[in-house]
Amino acid sequence: MRIVVALGGNALLRRGEPMTAEAQRGNIKIACEQIARIASGNELVIAHGNGPQVGLLALQGAAYTDVSAYPLDVLGAETEGMIGYMIEQELGNLLPVEVPLATLLTQVEVDLDDPAFQHPSKPIGPVYTADEAERLAKEKSWNIAPDGDKFRRVVASPRPKRIFEILPIKWLMEKGTIVICAGGGGIPTAYDENNKLYGVEAVIDKDLCSALLAEQLQADLLIIATDVDAAYVDWNGPNHKAIASAHPDVLDDMHFAAGSMGPKIEAACNYSRNTGKEAVIGALADIEEILQGAAGTRVSIGVEGINFR
Repeated sequence: MRIVVALGGNALLRRGEPMTAEAQRGNIKIACEQIARIASGNELVIAHGNGPQVGLLALQGAAYTDVSAYPLDVLGAETEGMIGYMIEQELGNLLPVEVPLATLLTQVEVDLDDPAFQHPSKPIGPVYTADEAERLAKEKSWNIAPDGDKFRRVVASPRPKRIFEILPIKWLMEKGTIVICAGGGGIPTAYDENNKLYGVEAVIDKDLCSALLAEQLQADLLIIATDVDAAYVDWNGPNHKAIASAHPDVLDDMHFAAGSMGPKIEAACNYSRNTGKEAVIGALADIEEILQGAAGTRVSIGVEGINFR
């Protein structure tokens, strides 16, 4: 099978952990141990989140005041290289030496008229207390939004329109390469009035970009790996239930948190509608069972209604 695996940012750097290279590498090693279990006999493409990482780079850049801080598109490119390097190394240590791996910096076109630029919603960086968030918002002119019982910086998250490096990704796959690409939703870019491409101050949602990537690669399956075993209705409420499978039309009428499960549901629905194939949302630790259809939330136009576990 040709499989696109979208790794959530929490799979790479867990909530509340110190944002160190050691912590990130440890989590990536665990993630790669799971991915390696489905590498044999399949074509793999790996995408990943970068919210904590791009936020950390922004903080580090802001601490050096002799020059202007680098924009988010440049920081996004940096995170693609950093995270891709670690995934390549850790996965390469687990697979036969003849299996090639490659990280590809991936530019993604966005629309400058996207309403997301007027309503920042993408969380980046670490979590803060209410007092810390209020101080940083004033000092740095940041947009801040709740994230669970904490707060995080939020930035514009326009929808992905086109993946520019799709052909090189296909060429690498044809040679049996495991490709790491579209990290952090890709590097946001747009055309100016002279039809020249340039970077945009934004962070694209990696789940929506992964769905577009899987569609354009004609993947057989999209796996959206996260830190929960399925999508749930009434999360942490009295009617808390795991969704086993659902038709996209049913999920459209349900509410999922905009900062967490919402984009994953939307991405899975988009992929299923546009391709007629399945997307599965589930825990990375269950990746073999997901491949066998025994775990996660399966989203498919072939499912009638909604089914619970």
